[in-house]
Amino acid sequence: MPRPFWSGQIQISLVSFGVKLFPATEAKSEIRFHQISRKTGERIHHQKVSGPADSPDAEAIEKDEIVKGYEYRKGEYITIEPSEIENLRIPSRHNLAVTQFVDLDDLDPELFEKPYFVVPDGDNQTEAFTVIRKALQSTKKAALGKIAFSGREHLIAISAPPESKDDSASSRGMMAYTLRYAEELRDPAEYFTEIKKTAVDEDQLSLAKELIQHKAAKFAPEKFHDEYEAALKEMVEAKVNNAPLPQDEPAPRSGKVINLMDALRKSMKSDEPEATAAKPAAKKKAAATDEKKGPTLVKDSAKAEAKPAAKSKPTRSRKSA
Repeated sequence: MPRPFWSGQIQISLVSFGVKLFPATEAKSEIRFHQISRKTGERIHHQKVSGPADSPDAEAIEKDEIVKGYEYRKGEYITIEPSEIENLRIPSRHNLAVTQFVDLDDLDPELFEKPYFVVPDGDNQTEAFTVIRKALQSTKKAALGKIAFSGREHLIAISAPPESKDDSASSRGMMAYTLRYAEELRDPAEYFTEIKKTAVDEDQLSLAKELIQHKAAKFAPEKFHDEYEAALKEMVEAKVNNAPLPQDEPAPRSGKVINLMDALRKSMKSDEPEATAAKPAAKKKAAATDEKKGPTLVKDSAKAEAKPAAKSKPTRSRKSA
């Protein structure tokens, strides 16, 4: 097992037990690039120097000679030694004091930052660890506290995976998630105010719901892969073997789908045979409103050349990051 990223005590009132945190994710990228001089073909190296880099007096500095500095006045610094940072008086450096418990549903997805595995720090800590894990599972709560690492104090949520009937190994631990502080989140109103208020057509909404149901499935994360990484690897292999480079193919153009209702109906048909046919009642509604034109999505290229498209106000939709 690798070394823990953080180890310390979880404290809940008078109950405390030792735990270790391990990162739950890892980088899987196989393609890594270096900076190369286009002129010479040689790799570029960066060197840290003191003073202006373009000065003839600039002196190369070794890593062990570098310390942190805070500019308290223009051009004047105080130096901070690594040992001084290590000795900062921060109780959360080795102790996670739980301040409250919250419903898991109260934690918005945009708050989550990075996941960690939480395991007991030795067999003698397992009893208390297991009791708290079972309690979190049954109450569907998360424990909130703060711990300090990587140069800052992080807000942490501790939760338990769903209880397993066969007591599988994946359900015996707990999860910790670093959370963003409220002031780190941008105000969505700054981005969403530009979205025009639009009335929803009930027939279009009905078809949209059916389309969602046709494509609904249980989430299986193992089915999703980084296609960008695969394309990079393919390109690199082609260059190494002096083979023709794979070219990006333009997206196929859609034609004769001129309004939202048509787009929804054609989307339903394109899912065949994977999706079942639309319900008779929905089909009847769609046929009755076939002449009703919704927002323009894709226009037939031939018609567009023969007759200029009518101007319409743009509807902008943007989601907060």
